[in-house]
Amino acid sequence: MSRFKPPTKEQSQLLPPFQALPDAAIIVPVTEAEFAQARTELLAQSALGFDTESKPLFHVAQVDTGPHVVQLATPQRAWILQLHHPQALALAREVLGHPGICKVGFGLDNDQSSLPRRLGAELAHIVDLDRVFKRHGYGASTGVRAAVALVLGQNFQKSKKQSTSNWSLPRLSEGQLRYAANDAHGPAVVYAALPAWEAAQPVAAPARAPRAARAAAPAPDMAMAALRPAAPAGGAERRPRVAALFQAPSRKSAD
Repeated sequence: MSRFKPPTKEQSQLLPPFQALPDAAIIVPVTEAEFAQARTELLAQSALGFDTESKPLFHVAQVDTGPHVVQLATPQRAWILQLHHPQALALAREVLGHPGICKVGFGLDNDQSSLPRRLGAELAHIVDLDRVFKRHGYGASTGVRAAVALVLGQNFQKSKKQSTSNWSLPRLSEGQLRYAANDAHGPAVVYAALPAWEAAQPVAAPARAPRAARAAAPAPDMAMAALRPAAPAGGAERRPRVAALFQAPSRKSAD
């Protein structure tokens, strides 16, 4: 059971907006030269935000041919790889299988099962950030919206219309490109800010040691009882108050 609840959508909406990438920073390689440039820049990174998009299935009889798009990002720019391009497929395979590049995202279980089939190769050095927040007492599926609110103090908006659009199209719309770029850019920015956020989190209380077996328990007249701290007056054990981990940033921090 989780100890903390992430900020709700309504709480996130009270925060300043997440700073999305400008259109000029969203790269969609098409030509040989553009793929070569993208490869040089991507392979120079030590960490990349990562996500995928697939054409939605509305009927049981439909065959899943996705993912159709792989998006990769740094805090400064994003690359949209449409996998119907052979060069995009090869580049996605190389980057996602590179053990020296950490690929970070949220809710990656499905991607880690479907992408090896789609790419024809195994993935390497994939980090699901949901598991990082779980270690800090949040649930199993924090997600990028809540993570951006917690770590950055910003409101990350996602379009339901774009998420269910046709990602297998040869030419994606501007709205689709912005949506895909943000889905990789968000994790990249969160990951960059994560060390400072983690350092500020309260240290979890150590787990209690299991009780010793009865046969090994000390006799009642031994001095172990003297080591127990005395109970406070009134007989009730005092428990430390836990401060809320989610607070809207001050006016100064939002600037």
